[in-house]
Parts: sequence; structure tokens; C-alpha cells
Amino acid sequence: MSSDKEHVEHCKGVNGLDKVILRENRRCSAEVYLYGGQVTSWKNPQGEELLFLSSKVFFLQAAFKPPRTIRGGIPICFPQFGNIGSLERHGFARNRIWSVDTDPPPCPSNVSHKAFIDLILRHSEEDMKIWPHRYECRLRVALGPTGDLMLTSRIRNTNTDGKPFSFRFGYQTYFFVTDISEVRVEGLETLDYLDNLMNRERFTEQEDAITFESEVDKVYLSTPTKIAILDHERKRTFELRKDGLPDAVVWNPWDKKAKAMPDFGDDEYTNMLCVEAACVEEPVTLKPGEEWKGRLEISAVPSSYCSEQLDPRRLLLSG
Repeated sequence: MSSDKEHVEHCKGVNGLDKVILRENRRCSAEVYLYGGQVTSWKNPQGEELLFLSSKVFFLQAAFKPPRTIRGGIPICFPQFGNIGSLERHGFARNRIWSVDTDPPPCPSNVSHKAFIDLILRHSEEDMKIWPHRYECRLRVALGPTGDLMLTSRIRNTNTDGKPFSFRFGYQTYFFVTDISEVRVEGLETLDYLDNLMNRERFTEQEDAITFESEVDKVYLSTPTKIAILDHERKRTFELRKDGLPDAVVWNPWDKKAKAMPDFGDDEYTNMLCVEAACVEEPVTLKPGEEWKGRLEISAVPSSYCSEQLDPRRLLLSG
């Protein structure tokens, strides 16, 4: 369910698709489409967009229409991540119509969010032809009083035949950045990663921070609960806090691949970076009745690592 109308508005979006707008008192906002259960916008108190959404979504509305996936925002990858499995890339949850959850799990007693929406996706007969399992996939999207964006997912095995199932999961978050060549990611140094551009060969990160000068598609393993993305040009730091999601995928298609994607502008790679909290290396296995929970919280704070107004290492260690 959702909270009062001042903080939650149900309306129509592109192509008449149902969406929900979350608003907080400080003019922060987020938009969530029931198609894909996908966050497509997250704005700070200044009204600045913090998530990347391809311009092709609006210029080519067919790119924002079932069964196409929405390029940008925060797609939900379930029950498959990437091409690891027999299903369509990243699974089917991101191109199904979710429902408003009328019986969501209760909020923790110490949480007082007013701007939130609870969504649910259940198995369908069509889906069971390609993935023969019964499940409930719940998603709560919440906007905190200071504008933090929080996503909490719960996946339950509701099989009646006694069979367990395994899945992979990811929040494929597209961050809007000013200039990808002036962005660095901290918190993943010295970790092992699988390089998808090298047939998933395993390497160890040697750099003090991840910077970008060509295509990157890496799965970092056993990552810390906090990761920082520093946008030097905008003097902004994104802080990711995650739980139940051990891996982190870092992706930018760069120029050649960007031009090959029909739902992506030729030069848009310069203004986006995916850093995805995920379960990739080891799938999650649930027996009937068991439930898995994953959580991502994102905040955006003014910063300048050049002038050392904010030490990103201190940010990673705090809290």
C-alpha cells in the first residue's frame, strides 16, 4: 500500500502506463512505474534529476512500451541476471506489470516514511512455462525525509510441490553523471571481479579507485555494504548502502556499444553510470515458504574530493 495523498500520487505516465509519484516535504521526489516495478526518476530538493533515463524513451515512445524494457532508472533484475541462465537477459520482472501490494509486510517500528509505495509481482501461468516456479516478489520504494531513496525487495518461494528454486537478483541503477571521464567509484579497490568483456575471467582490482576511459562491464565480488560514486564535475557524491546484495556490477557501454543500442542515444554514455547492487556470483536458493530480503539505500550529497571538503573514505567508513 502507500501513504497519504500529499506524499503519494497515482497517475498516468508515458503511453498511459500507471505510475506513482512520491514526494517529500523538501521538494524531493521519485517516480515509480508499475510496468517493471521500475523507479524512473529521483530528484533532490533543487529539482535536479539524479537518475539517468535515455532520451529515446520520450522521442521513441515505443521504447517505453511493453514488452520493451525501460532504458534507465532502476530496473529490477529477477530471476536472472545478465545472460547467466536460459531466460531473457536480466529476467522477466522488468517487463511485467506489477500490482499495488494491498497486504505488505509492516514497516519497522523505527521507520516513519510518509512517501512510499508497496508493489508485488506474482507468478503467472505464462511465466511458469519458462520458469516453472510459484513466487511472490515484493518491492517497497520509499523516499526519506532528507531525500534518500530506499528500495527493499522480498522474494518468497510459494511452490506447492515442495521444490526449492534458485534465482539471481539486481537493482540495475542508472546514475546521472555530468561527465563519465570525471567520475570515480570508491569502495571496490583490491576486490576480485569478473570481467564480462573477458568471458567472465576473474581478476583483482589494482587501482585505488575505478575511473572510466573505455567500456566497463565488471562484477565485483563480496563487496562492502557501502560504495561511493564521486561526480567531480557536479561536486556530488552518491552513497550506496546495501544489505543482502553481496556483489556490485559496474557498467558503462562507451561509444561503440552505445551507438549499437536502439534505445540509447549515441553520446548518452557520457552522462550515465550503472553501479548495481546484486546477487550474481552465487544464486539465492529458497525452499518453499522461505523468504529472501535485499535492500538498497541511496543518498546524494554535495562534495568535492578535489578540495577535500568530503573525504570519500571517511564517508565509506562512517555510519
